[in-house]
Amino acid sequence: MSEQSPAPEVVYDPTDPMNRKEQMFPRLDPSMVRRIAAYGQEERIPAGTMLFERGQRGVDFFLVLDGLVEVFTPDKHGQIHIFTMYSARQFSGEMNMFNKRAVMASARTAMDCHILRVRSDDFRRMVAAEADISEIIMRAFILRRVGLIRMGYGGVVLVGPGHSADTLRLERFLVRNGYPHRTIDTETDPEADGFIECFQLTHQQLPVVICPEHCFLQNPSTSELADELGLTETIDPDYVYDVVVAGAGPAGLAAAVYAASEGLSTIVVEGVAPGGQAGTSSKIENYLGFPTGISGQALAGRAQAQAQKFGARLAISRQAAGIDCSVQPYRLFLDDGQSLQARAVIVATGARYRKLDVPGYTQFEGAGIHYACTAMEGQLCRDGEVIVVGGGNSAGQAAVFLSRIASHVHVLVRSSGLAATMSDYLVQRILQSSSITLHTHSEIVGLAGDGRLSEVTWQHSETGEQTTRHINNVFVMIGAEPNTDWLKDCLALDSKGFVLTGRCAQGHLLESPYATTKPGIFAVGDVRSGSVKRVASSVGEGSVVIQAVHRYLAPSQV
Repeated sequence: MSEQSPAPEVVYDPTDPMNRKEQMFPRLDPSMVRRIAAYGQEERIPAGTMLFERGQRGVDFFLVLDGLVEVFTPDKHGQIHIFTMYSARQFSGEMNMFNKRAVMASARTAMDCHILRVRSDDFRRMVAAEADISEIIMRAFILRRVGLIRMGYGGVVLVGPGHSADTLRLERFLVRNGYPHRTIDTETDPEADGFIECFQLTHQQLPVVICPEHCFLQNPSTSELADELGLTETIDPDYVYDVVVAGAGPAGLAAAVYAASEGLSTIVVEGVAPGGQAGTSSKIENYLGFPTGISGQALAGRAQAQAQKFGARLAISRQAAGIDCSVQPYRLFLDDGQSLQARAVIVATGARYRKLDVPGYTQFEGAGIHYACTAMEGQLCRDGEVIVVGGGNSAGQAAVFLSRIASHVHVLVRSSGLAATMSDYLVQRILQSSSITLHTHSEIVGLAGDGRLSEVTWQHSETGEQTTRHINNVFVMIGAEPNTDWLKDCLALDSKGFVLTGRCAQGHLLESPYATTKPGIFAVGDVRSGSVKRVASSVGEGSVVIQAVHRYLAPSQV
């Protein structure tokens, strides 16, 4: 008898939502069904009736009392693909139920059904009032979104060269906004030629984004992509919010959570994606409550979901471009020409990494030079040497993360060491790693490559010695420049452009350490002069500032 090969070992992955189907598609107990019934209306719907369609906004919440509902998306040939069904005491929806974004799938009755319909406004009221039901729904919605991302259902196809700056820009936008997608790398994927031939493309036209409903976008801007996918929200210029938060980093998201949870009508304006600089970090290990660490993107995703659960609106891919602070309510102008009004403004636009002053630098941005270090950028670095420039925690986290992927990591700092600028646990890991070399008193002086980065030269400032290596990827994480250009005509800034807080124009102490020189405008997080530039402190500032906002708004709300 021939010896049989052992069956492959099945490894349980607790992060895979398909291993948590009971939580992903829970069946509510009868008492919960009765309580939800108080917020909706029962309907009997014949088989084949559409409940909602992909692309619709503000759809209703459906709880199946009897029957079967199928959820599906069209494929590229127009055929439907059913990827889940809801039966008795199961409910529809995913994270887009908490905002006005376009839904990513369609649903219809597979047979005659007895349905409980809860209108979108009543759904928000129910979630706020029924804590135990809200917990089940929120967990299910998050798992469903993760499942959509992993399986690619309801998403788009991005076709382009994997090392192209535009391909990376679009993929980064989709990843950071949690939008399901599949990337076909025309440099390595055998399926790429078929796509290019099918759509009669030339390589000069790439990248392209292809939607299930036949949308076809040729190298769109991120705002164009967001509009097409329904990620943006329509803004009523005449509606007056209690609070507008400019920026969705840790400080802005914390402010949104506390403002919305305390009953203030809140909108957050963000140019790219929730998370800010922290959202680009591979892992944050010293944030309270996460002993094994958490990625910046995961932390931002949870905070975003939390803010939306309490009713905060998020306007993604729209950033503040100006403000009229001569009128009250204040009017905030966005970069797409829209505007919105609010009684109070929280400036949380954070800071951006500075750029290197090296000849030819701009031509390699996005094509070898990166300002974020997540799994997406990491896959570009497999088995090659990389450089991390910077001595702060973000640089340290990037170096440690990349040391598990790249063949070697070179950390370049202009100072004599890391101890003064980086947390000790990261310093020790870098010094003890055989895959990381720290180069002190060093800076990049030369970049070379044909279309994409291929060679880097750095120099020791004291000896003048130069080193040239074949390197395709450099991660630049040096210093910070505040995102305050849109505020210069309104608020007092320090000599570096950070917002001055806590004192009025005459130098007297203000009621709040986050108050600016304009009443009703506050600044929190990295954008604030003198802030600590840590995730935990930014979250703290964002949560505490709401007390000052309440005090400011109190007279107008009497």
